Amino acid sequence: MHYSETWDLDSIFAGGIDSPALTAKMSTIKQQLTTTADTLVHWRAAADTPDADWFTQLVNSLQAIQAGIDQATVFVVAYQSAHADDTKAAPLLNQIYQLDNQLNNLLTRFKKQLVKLDQATFDTLVQQPALQAIAFNLTEMRQQGLALLDDDTEALINDLALDGFQGWSDHYDTLVSQIQVPYTDENGITQQLSAGQAQNMLAAAMPNAQRAELMRNWEHAWETHAAPFADTLNHLAGFRLANYRAHGTTNFLQKPLELNRMSQATLDTMYQVVADSKDILLSYLKRKAQLLGKDQLDWQDIEAPLTLGQLPNQTYDQAADFVINNFRQFSPKMGALAQHALEHRWVEAENRPNKRPGGYMENLPETHESRIFMTFTGSPNDTATLAHELGHAFHGSVIQDLPLWRQDYAMNVAETASTFAELIVADASVKAADDAKTKLTLLDAKMQNPLAMFLDIRARFLFETRFYTARQHGIVTPDTLSDLMLTAQKDAYGNALNTYHPMFWASKLHFYIDDVPFYNFPYTFGYLFSLGIYAQAKTQSDYFEDRYIALLRDTANMSTEALAANHLGVDLTKPAFWQAGVALIKRDINEFMALSAPLI
Repeated sequence: MHYSETWDLDSIFAGGIDSPALTAKMSTIKQQLTTTADTLVHWRAAADTPDADWFTQLVNSLQAIQAGIDQATVFVVAYQSAHADDTKAAPLLNQIYQLDNQLNNLLTRFKKQLVKLDQATFDTLVQQPALQAIAFNLTEMRQQGLALLDDDTEALINDLALDGFQGWSDHYDTLVSQIQVPYTDENGITQQLSAGQAQNMLAAAMPNAQRAELMRNWEHAWETHAAPFADTLNHLAGFRLANYRAHGTTNFLQKPLELNRMSQATLDTMYQVVADSKDILLSYLKRKAQLLGKDQLDWQDIEAPLTLGQLPNQTYDQAADFVINNFRQFSPKMGALAQHALEHRWVEAENRPNKRPGGYMENLPETHESRIFMTFTGSPNDTATLAHELGHAFHGSVIQDLPLWRQDYAMNVAETASTFAELIVADASVKAADDAKTKLTLLDAKMQNPLAMFLDIRARFLFETRFYTARQHGIVTPDTLSDLMLTAQKDAYGNALNTYHPMFWASKLHFYIDDVPFYNFPYTFGYLFSLGIYAQAKTQSDYFEDRYIALLRDTANMSTEALAANHLGVDLTKPAFWQAGVALIKRDINEFMALSAPLI
């Protein structure tokens, strides 16, 4: 079947970035904000016991405003991602951020009002039939309200965040759009690649010398702009730390842990298992170096595909059908959602200039759809990315009937469905291989996930932890940032590489995301969490689909530890659960080592 490689944004707001429908939506949101603000002003929680119907209407109004803002944000960010050189999106995003800022001020007041309610009144309200689905979320908001400052101060912080969090994060996107990386092809023709194109090219098959040259050009491109990137990272982190201090927060990991609804004990246990399991991955890296004809891998070789077997030149249509068909074997509903998404143009995959790098999925709460951004070049990694993002979309589809606040799952469990989907496709690709060398090549592609989750992302976590520690004492210079990154990479990779990527602190978007601090460690959690679910899916197939969907529907309804205990029967603060996931990785590495031994 043929699928379009460009997405449909007109069905969200017709007319592109100048859409009259978008203008009308923003006008409606402004009116809703004014009306709801007036309602909140007249609520005196300390003196009044709110009428249940009135309270429910207020809660629904706040959710409706948030849904409208999210819908508009997804549209504009999507347009900006696909048209990185268009300057119209940034001012429009700023207008939406201002509306979101007004909503945050209302939510601040709402949370503080919840604190003023006595426990009996609060319990009565949240047990109303219309609110039972979000009782956990309202309880969470009430807890958050305990740490809030007075209304005027919180409003001022939210206002300053427009040029603090969002402003510096947006500035990063502007800087990235100006990055150009020279690349000389096999015919000796040099062209200038965007950051996104160069990133994809580094993961493509090419001779070692050509890949090394591209990596040197990649590193140099970011190094040339190191000063503005360092300014951006320092000021974004500085604003975040100032905000923490204002709220009495001294541990910069406290907020990331709260946002992920997980404990420090869970994080510590997970990373201890990751650190203890590093050696088997390092043995894989050594073997891969031998297969590439090198003594040691360089940074750019980690994602370099092995070309031992003859992989088919997979088209986008073939990749899409492969994902759909293999989803169906685990869950007919997953397969149906993937097919619907592809047929209805939810995916932007075309390989062309002026697109931002990377991939993502965003849910559209008003139209109950999703949009997926990526760049498809035909590699196995691209098929994995498509599966990953469609897994996110499936997660969104099974919770779309729930109230918006019940859909607000944390990032760590957000990676559950996506990584699970990716595992399905990776295993299917290996199984479908008809000779040892092709299977070896596909196993290598599959190993990109554990390499990233155990080594690369641990390096990011080590870097961020050390950077935020240093940033508490002042500005961190570009040279120091590169030193911190180099040290973190050497620690995580056990000095197993010949060269590293010191400018990774500038080239990685995740460090510059404004609304989710420490964006990296949830990926490792989601990967290992998914491995556990995947193992159960393969051994306990009866009613798996129903049990899996039940887990996904609860991802914003309890703590991470409770989710694992209730649906998987495991304790995340104990090593056993994490070690079970590591065992699956070891299985793949052992197969890789056995298949590759005759080639050395």
